[in-house]
Amino acid sequence: MKVPPGPPGTTVLRPLPGVSLLLHRRSALVVGVLFVLLGVVMLGSACAGRTYVPPGEVWQVLRGQPTAYDLVVGELRLPRIVLGAAVGVALGLAGALVQSVTRNPLASPDVIGVGHGAAAATVLALATGVATSPGALPAVAVAGGLAAAALVYALAWRHGMRPSRFVLTGVGIGVALSALVQLYLTESEPAAAEQLMLWLTGSLNGRGWAQAAPLGWVLALSLPALVWAGRALRPLGLDADTAAALGVRVHRDRLGLTALGVVLAASATAAAGPIGFVALTAPQLARRLTRTPQLPPAASALTGAIVMVAADLAARTLLPPLEIPVGALTSLVGGPYLLWLLGRSGRG
Repeated sequence: MKVPPGPPGTTVLRPLPGVSLLLHRRSALVVGVLFVLLGVVMLGSACAGRTYVPPGEVWQVLRGQPTAYDLVVGELRLPRIVLGAAVGVALGLAGALVQSVTRNPLASPDVIGVGHGAAAATVLALATGVATSPGALPAVAVAGGLAAAALVYALAWRHGMRPSRFVLTGVGIGVALSALVQLYLTESEPAAAEQLMLWLTGSLNGRGWAQAAPLGWVLALSLPALVWAGRALRPLGLDADTAAALGVRVHRDRLGLTALGVVLAASATAAAGPIGFVALTAPQLARRLTRTPQLPPAASALTGAIVMVAADLAARTLLPPLEIPVGALTSLVGGPYLLWLLGRSGRG
């Protein structure tokens, strides 16, 4: 049986009998280029710093051969580079999922209150003494992000889920939770406030394999759900009535995609603290690179990883010997981008 041709710019693949895949050629090329670029940025981050390490020495460390740079590369730089890439992948995927569900480029997990929920839960745990050890804070942060998203979904539900109402409700909840955090910082003891501020800055400094391993497990366990998400996102690009007429369970799919995005964003926040605007900008950059009608999850994940690793490299090398929190740097760049998006939305 002859396979019918796909839309322009695509190729139909038949890896198995009865199985056909539609490959967008430009998207595949962009993903390959982004993958190579990510490797280059990670290598550059491993080499650059107060102590310059030649690429050949970095390769020796990666191969497990003893060198004079084992401490600098293997113990200090490599763990935070891997963590930064994992955080970027999680935030890029989370942003693509949430923006696709809401059909709004201004929507992202940090905008709808996931990061604020994680911060507020951490504040509550510290204030009540529930989490006295740093190892317990990531689980608390994930629970807080999920609780905030559930509250936003419950308040925004009115016989259906309108994306604009969902985003505005999330912004309101985020403002309220942010005020709660600021109130605690004002009234708490200096030692407790300092512990919280270290987490709220959104930095990869001092973090490594202990934070990267749980996030890696979350990403690995999310792979089956991400495969489903890739298929579920296609019909949701249509309006709700058209998707429902095609047999799509719109509300169920939206809820599942939103929950997956929230889990990924909350896990990234638990690993590195609140990192603003990566989930907002990465999917839109990926969409402009691939020129696809829908947000591409794979390209969004790689774009988020590149942004995070590059931002961390800039954060620790721009003003030596000082180190800028990577969350502050991404917010500094992402703020003007958000204003640009608002301006475009206003003209539309």
